[in-house]
Amino acid sequence: MNILITGVAGFIGFHTALKLLNKKNNVYGIDSLNNYYDVKIKKLRLNLLKKKFSKTKKFGFYKNNLKNEKFLVNIIKKKKIKIVIHLAAQAGVRHSLKKPIDYVTNNIVATTNLLEACRKSKNIKHFLLASTSSVYASSIKTPFNEKDPADFPLQFYAATKRATELMAHSYSHLYGIPFTILRFFTVYGPFGRPDMALYKFTQNILKNKEIEVFNNGNHTRDFTYVDDIAISIQKLIKKIPKTNDTFGLSKKISHYSNAKINIINIGNGKQETLEKYISLIEKTLNKKAKKNYLPFQIGDALNTSSNIKRLKKTIKFSPKVNIDKGIKNFIRWFKSYYKI
Repeated sequence: MNILITGVAGFIGFHTALKLLNKKNNVYGIDSLNNYYDVKIKKLRLNLLKKKFSKTKKFGFYKNNLKNEKFLVNIIKKKKIKIVIHLAAQAGVRHSLKKPIDYVTNNIVATTNLLEACRKSKNIKHFLLASTSSVYASSIKTPFNEKDPADFPLQFYAATKRATELMAHSYSHLYGIPFTILRFFTVYGPFGRPDMALYKFTQNILKNKEIEVFNNGNHTRDFTYVDDIAISIQKLIKKIPKTNDTFGLSKKISHYSNAKINIINIGNGKQETLEKYISLIEKTLNKKAKKNYLPFQIGDALNTSSNIKRLKKTIKFSPKVNIDKGIKNFIRWFKSYYKI
């Protein structure tokens, strides 16, 4: 199967490509290798994929962004792409408070270009679109269900991701492209992004620096191990939507939608406190953190928790890695990466 992954040198993109390549798929990856965070780790992920799979010619890489629609059309046609996994995006809740235009360019405009390329190719069998649990952020009801309203995002990052969901619905309705929307819940694990909490906490604790603990540590999160995310994506590829199952449509309200679209929460299904998360990092490092307790950060969700019944029903799989094991795996990788 010929699969296109955008953001292939990213955290989730790398793990997803690795999983799919190990299953004998042909994977073609696009990544701009921008400097939102240290490019060194992006190149490391990419080089590992090239080293392991270049001889088999199962993996091809294109350094490019998603601004060039003609380039995208050519790749999709030339490589006979049938499956698109769109993971490239401007991530980060706090960065969106400072530079919202980055999210317009890299989330909305880039996704539109990719959608247009898929429309023009007329050969896409399934488009899997990465989204986020942040679209639920204004909800106080947990766990979050795919049919819950997601129309009142608390920060611009979530607003742009919700916008791409709506764009997917319109393209599916108009052009018949089947979409699965993947709402990820607080992903963590080896090869993680340096701007993510686990990475920053581990780095600062080892350097005897303070860690910033917002909302005085009273947050809860649904932490999801990256390998469970990759397995879920791999299994969902074959679950092509045939109807409009979950896209905010109530049976009590008449609607006219021919979209073939599904929304899937991909979370661990367990709610953990931030304080417990930090304590497990301390335990694994055998070192206490210097905590700087700070007020609630505007734009943050207070609590996140995923209802994963739909995930289990669709692919007969539920995430298996708990945070104790996941944190140990990350710290083992972190020490190896920095030669500690």
